[in-house]
Amino acid sequence: MTKRENDTPPPRRRWWRRALLPLATVGLVATGLVVTQTGAQAASWPTATSTTTVTSTQSISGTRDFGLARYKAGGAMGDGGQSESQKPLFELADGATVRNLIIGSPAADGIHCKGSCTLVNVWWEDVGEDAATFKGGSSATYTVDGGGARAASDKVFQHNGGGKLTIKNFDVSNFGKLYRSCGNCKTQYKRTVAIQNVTVTAPGSALAGINTNYGDTATFSGITIYGDSSRKISICDRYTGNNTGKEPTKTGSGADGTYCRYASSDISYR
Repeated sequence: MTKRENDTPPPRRRWWRRALLPLATVGLVATGLVVTQTGAQAASWPTATSTTTVTSTQSISGTRDFGLARYKAGGAMGDGGQSESQKPLFELADGATVRNLIIGSPAADGIHCKGSCTLVNVWWEDVGEDAATFKGGSSATYTVDGGGARAASDKVFQHNGGGKLTIKNFDVSNFGKLYRSCGNCKTQYKRTVAIQNVTVTAPGSALAGINTNYGDTATFSGITIYGDSSRKISICDRYTGNNTGKEPTKTGSGADGTYCRYASSDISYR
């Protein structure tokens, strides 16, 4: 089993649904979509067409369109907390694509990609251990296009394998880290992440954590952050990773032109 560092997350907030309602104006804008307006932000989240509880990991190969069905964990899959013994709801074979999927609560360990994979319009209503874990080899490519995640007490996307992950057109709120390159996996790789056109709503800890000693890079563009006037959300944290299972050492934060790549114009605050 691959190990991951236990970054200290912000306290888990499951009250977001109640807290947002007094501030929200809710209305149907398209089939299956609901708009929640909070201040200047407007994020469209889908309404599930059905709900299915799974008690064992579902294997997927090829392309599957879920038609905005909601899936959640049952039985011994996991309670959506931070235990690393939880099972994924879905395990994607190399090259698999999933579309139009909602993962409800409890989410257990979300989605695992065994190799290259594509996640299109996938929504995590309440992130469990991780929303998705990427486990392919050094040449793997992963794409997250559209969708969103909220209520992630620790990490949203966990990169344990190698290769490149692109996260684009995504919405994240109330989270620990949006992306983490594994800091202490038994097998380590150089990993690359590109985060593009992403809407971020505080509270949150960091958008990315990478390991400079393995040559990781994180590139950012089109990032819009709401509700963080004090700029507490770190854009990019740098670590010295290891393969011994020990807690990785944080070495710095912010753009450096080599590992954490962005300019001030790539980040806007609302």
